Amino acid sequence: MNSSNMVPEHSQILVIGGGPAGSSVATLLSKHGFNVTLLEKEIFPRYHIGESLLPSALKIFDLLGVREKVENYGFVKKEGAYVKWGKDNWTVDFNALGENKTYSFQVRRAEFDHLLLDHSSSVGVNVVQGIIVEKVKFTNERATSLVWQNSKDSSKKGEISFDYLIDASGRSGIIATKHNKDRKIHEDFQNVAAWGYWENVNVPDNFPKGAIATTATSKGWFWSIPVKEKTMSIGIVLHKDEFKRNNLELKEFYLKRIKEDSFTGEITKNGTFCGEVKVEQDYSYSAKDFCGPGYFICGDAACFIDPLLSSGVHLGMFSALMCAASLTSILKGEATEAEGMSYYQKCYKKAYLRMMVFVSSFYNQYEGMESQFWKAKKMINSNIDQHDIKYAFTSLIAGLEDLNDVESKVDNVVYQEMLKKVKQKTENAKIFANTQENKESDTVVSDPDGGFFAQKIEGYFAFDKEEAIEGFYISTEGGVKLSRV
Repeated sequence: MNSSNMVPEHSQILVIGGGPAGSSVATLLSKHGFNVTLLEKEIFPRYHIGESLLPSALKIFDLLGVREKVENYGFVKKEGAYVKWGKDNWTVDFNALGENKTYSFQVRRAEFDHLLLDHSSSVGVNVVQGIIVEKVKFTNERATSLVWQNSKDSSKKGEISFDYLIDASGRSGIIATKHNKDRKIHEDFQNVAAWGYWENVNVPDNFPKGAIATTATSKGWFWSIPVKEKTMSIGIVLHKDEFKRNNLELKEFYLKRIKEDSFTGEITKNGTFCGEVKVEQDYSYSAKDFCGPGYFICGDAACFIDPLLSSGVHLGMFSALMCAASLTSILKGEATEAEGMSYYQKCYKKAYLRMMVFVSSFYNQYEGMESQFWKAKKMINSNIDQHDIKYAFTSLIAGLEDLNDVESKVDNVVYQEMLKKVKQKTENAKIFANTQENKESDTVVSDPDGGFFAQKIEGYFAFDKEEAIEGFYISTEGGVKLSRV
């Protein structure tokens, strides 16, 4: 990829950010023949948290035309997951999703993101790295241009105008934090993640190939992700108050918790910790609006939820798919701007809220594994037999339901009631990591809103499949776009 490309004075579509959301939406739009420029502040490859992809990524890889490159790169193939939560443990087998072999990948994000950005350049996107966006300018409340500066040479700066802007700037969220100022941190998910990399880890023989392990403890939970043979990314997620109560240095605290945990302590007992401990906090948030006059907000720039179900890259690439479809139809005159943006906002919020509710239910899990599977079943729109609950859980955790929704004509959902109920649920319940200090880790706490899932989630997804959002659904024939019912 040529990182010395010039920033033009004008671009039909301008994308901020070269992560999975930005590179994906740029690729999809460029494949339609639109003029697309992408500005990235870093010089790739660059480090980024997150390694585990969901099987839903495969379909998006096909739409991007990058599937073969990903398959041949050498990433660890992920065929399932192991979950140890409370008193229960079970294996999630992605192969149970259908006759065709279903899988995903555990990726090293620096390399994965670089691969996607290179691919964007190869299909005609003008990728310019090392560019800092200083300000987005608005004319009559419509985004029309931005001011930029070279990250290495402050004398190199300028302004670029555009017809449409796509903010995929990640956590910095340029429009949400600097212009709209409508990002809200979810008070109910004030967790902190600390993680590092281990070599010569003992992976259990009964694990699905390349499986991620999600294991809960009395104070939080761990992820264990194989990023290459005998090497794992291992992280611990705790409520911020648990970190505050600790008086140890970060690395010492992290290693102590790893050793004390029955699962991670066992798999790392002969392993070697490599490098530094990294930390991330306050990472669950959402902007009020995901789009507006002249702009769309994709991926982490719009919202992010707790990493429990590896939803970050999924939501990023899925939002890119929705954004590309909406903007393509707007530019081709097949939908008005108001229609395309309304579709995008509602569809993205549906996917985000579904994941948020499910993560919340995990943190407030009181009734055991089978009940949890039942909650998952009630949260998705599915024709699966009522008794095939594990399939429902696997389908949701794989991220496939969001793709099924947009292609099978999803419903027109009223979100405000859902938002209210999610907030009520998470405010009233105690987060798993902080049950009650004077009780044992396996304490069963009564659910203060026990009827929430049975009464609300099933009704939320009990809709007529022929009723599409704003009268549109996504079509993927000849490139992604919106189709009218």
